[in-house]
Amino acid sequence: MQKLTVIIPTYNEADNLIELLPLLSWSDEIIVVDSYSNDNTIEIAKKFNAKILEREYINSANQKNWVIPQAKNEWIFLVDADERPTNALIEEIQELLKKPDSANNPVAYWIKRDNFFQGKQIRFSGWQNDAVIRLFKRDNCRYQEKEVHAEILTDGTVGKLKARFQHKTYKDMNHFLGKMDRYAAWSAQDYDKKTGRITIYHLYLKPAFRFFKHFIWQLGFLDGKIGWAISKIMAGSVYKRYVILTDIRKKKLSNGI
Repeated sequence: MQKLTVIIPTYNEADNLIELLPLLSWSDEIIVVDSYSNDNTIEIAKKFNAKILEREYINSANQKNWVIPQAKNEWIFLVDADERPTNALIEEIQELLKKPDSANNPVAYWIKRDNFFQGKQIRFSGWQNDAVIRLFKRDNCRYQEKEVHAEILTDGTVGKLKARFQHKTYKDMNHFLGKMDRYAAWSAQDYDKKTGRITIYHLYLKPAFRFFKHFIWQLGFLDGKIGWAISKIMAGSVYKRYVILTDIRKKKLSNGI
């Protein structure tokens, strides 16, 4: 069997690691890359013989690109602390690793996720087709240099696994709102270079379309009140992105940049 390294980025993820790490004991190496947690994340990771690397967090892509080359095995299974690989997913990965390597084989694999929020599986609201590249070869893949939603760039083909993650997304509504506010601030930086003058289109039409997309087009209304909340928060995040970008540009002008 080809060997595999699990990478888990963390910051105050003690509660999640207690559930996640026992599911990964079959791997050959576990690396926890931590952004100086102030809970007992590190202590829990050590109990499961994880290798601990600590580094100040810049953004998700930067953190992952820094740690990936430090894995001792070619195959990487990158798992967020709030994700849970199902038994079916673990078995599928293990069967893949048993196969002989070949230049014609994919160098990375998409994995779909079933998302849960407030104890309920979100079946629609734009989350139904959620998929991430999380199994990949160390030397063939890197993340895009973006603040938010960076995807993996590869120099080979990308396959798809049949089994799925369970993704326990947000602890509560405040956690969701806080994360969307951070994403709005980060994405404002990504959008600065590719956005012209900010107009009513950016501040009102784009958020309205985002709400329509999640609640109507992507059937968020079938998720009930949670679908409404998700659609509203996602729309609000788009609005905040352009408000923050407006403020960034005003500060640049006042500083003569």
